[in-house]
Amino acid sequence: MPVAVLLRPLLRPFAQFFRHEAAGGILLLASAALALVLANTSWGPARYFPALWNEHLRITIHHLVLDHTLLHWINDGLMTLFFLMVGLEIKREVLGGELTSLHQAALPLAGAVGGMLVPALLFTLFNQGTPTAGGWGIPMATDIAFALAVLQLLGPRVPLGLKVFLTALAIIDDLGAVVVIAGFYTRTLHLTYLYLALGTWGLLLAFNYLRLRSLWAYLPLGVLLTYFMLESGIHTTLAGVLLAAAIPFRAACARPAMLQRLHHRLTGLRTDTGLPDADPHDISAELEALGRRSSSPAQRLESQLHVVVAFVVIPLFAFANSSLVITPAAVRGLLSPLGLGIVVGLVVGKPLGIGALAWLSVRLGWATLPPGVSWRQVWGVGLLAGIGFTMSIFITLLALGPNSPATDTAKLAVLVASVGASGLGYALLRSTLAAPATHLPAGLAPPALPAYSPRLRPPAVPSKAA
Repeated sequence: MPVAVLLRPLLRPFAQFFRHEAAGGILLLASAALALVLANTSWGPARYFPALWNEHLRITIHHLVLDHTLLHWINDGLMTLFFLMVGLEIKREVLGGELTSLHQAALPLAGAVGGMLVPALLFTLFNQGTPTAGGWGIPMATDIAFALAVLQLLGPRVPLGLKVFLTALAIIDDLGAVVVIAGFYTRTLHLTYLYLALGTWGLLLAFNYLRLRSLWAYLPLGVLLTYFMLESGIHTTLAGVLLAAAIPFRAACARPAMLQRLHHRLTGLRTDTGLPDADPHDISAELEALGRRSSSPAQRLESQLHVVVAFVVIPLFAFANSSLVITPAAVRGLLSPLGLGIVVGLVVGKPLGIGALAWLSVRLGWATLPPGVSWRQVWGVGLLAGIGFTMSIFITLLALGPNSPATDTAKLAVLVASVGASGLGYALLRSTLAAPATHLPAGLAPPALPAYSPRLRPPAVPSKAA
């Protein structure tokens, strides 16, 4: 018996876990918890764990020398893939998703603006005139993976409109975080490298205009863009988003032509082999080939990046940046202006800003609540948006520096606030959402909503070029 057949029953639970929508958030939480345990354990090799990330990794290519710590490689290198993924999601939602029209985007846009401004203002009230006043961007961010993972724990009782609202809200929030990072946390600027970065981006846009559809025409220049952006002093965050903006989103052919091609190929397959007797592998290979030819480069790249980002990049980032030693001084730091500004900003400021501006936009007639969504559910989602984690820790490193004594206090505050926001949001939504009906006869039970995964669902084909 082949080894693969023997191992299949053992591997099936893991495969099912990684296909689950909440798997990325669960793995993220497990990575952070493991890092905290190792960092606070004095047994054996674990006592050296926090210092591991200060070890240097040197890469030399001819006269080009890149010498950075492991933490720097993760935060400025691997995280570029995360922001490339964010950029692709933003582009997909703007061109063919929930942010296509202003009316569709009005509610999450208003909520996201409130969810960024109010936490920043609350943080500033606590930290005005202190050395940590520059960290106002820390409580502005939402960790979309964590927030969606908590929402997914509530199962099919969650209305589809509520998931869409949280996804669009978090994507706009990510865009705001990118603007804040590029505009306010860039300390030095080297114009020569900045001009080289802009020239590289211009070449990428020219490739898009010339309708080059191979990813190999874009990705090598994307690496070059990242290097120039890093050397210019602007964080590589922006490089990932700019690369995503240049990669074509439009499908190779319009919907009628795509359906006609699919019909033609399936007819040919039926005629050549006889569909009942055809090898399933041949049919599957034909459908996969059709999918590759009809999908856009942005769609293919987003699909390929999803597993890498969700199950490697983000958990590794959480593992490296959560390795902080919890000391009595760090715990007392939670009551400092920095700690209070972050906790109050995320747990109170996020739901307050999102709920207030969302209500105001509906009151003024600019937006409407999604079908089946109540205001209590909007407030619950506002609490889930207070899970800052990945983005908040990322901005902490930029605002306070990786080796600042205040950084550990800020990280601990982000962790405490994220746990508190997730618990409160889950409790409020669980008390608000009705349990799905399970006692009705099959003929009377309402049809189940389709599973919604914002990172995996295929983008709609826009009518305009992108």
